[in-house]
Amino acid sequence: MEKVAIFGNAGAGKSTLAKQLAAITGLPLYPLDTIKFRAGRYRPEEKDGGEVSQEEYQNLHADLLKRDRWIIDGYDSVASAWQRFDAADTLVYIDLPLLTLYRWVTKRLVKGLFRNPVGWPENSPIWSSTLSGYRVIRLCHQHLTPKYRQLVASASSDKRIHHLRSPAEIRSFLEAVSKEKLKSDADETRKTTEPPRSPTGSVV
Repeated sequence: MEKVAIFGNAGAGKSTLAKQLAAITGLPLYPLDTIKFRAGRYRPEEKDGGEVSQEEYQNLHADLLKRDRWIIDGYDSVASAWQRFDAADTLVYIDLPLLTLYRWVTKRLVKGLFRNPVGWPENSPIWSSTLSGYRVIRLCHQHLTPKYRQLVASASSDKRIHHLRSPAEIRSFLEAVSKEKLKSDADETRKTTEPPRSPTGSVV
């Protein structure tokens, strides 16, 4: 797990999962919103919200995909999403029921009245983003969800696939990754501390 693409419908908790996964694995996290908007923040005084040009975004996105290690959370477009899916060695698809998505978006709105949602740029427009989120949930479920499900079904031969269908599965996934990381760290420590051995097995 070196290049991880996290995706799913609006309100699925992608940003929260991405942040938790980065903390466990130590992989650098790149939320696309902080790349797409200048200085990682929306600018209310600018009509375009401080959004970089499409050409600049594409260059930044292409540069990210060339790096050896990353977790990328976000969408932007079908074209850039599938570029990430092709470049990733691990796909994490959060595929929650629609009622859960609507409930979580509403919960995020309430929390956003007091503090910025996890993974969002500073000064994000909470109300308009939430209203847009309700619409995106329906559209994504109609048009993208079938493609996402087909992707994870067909990509299992050459990528690690994690198809998470409930909050419980999300928790289990994070616990499994944490255990795997602890084991990997322990194995690495043992390799560096054990004395070298000869081909016969004796300590050199």
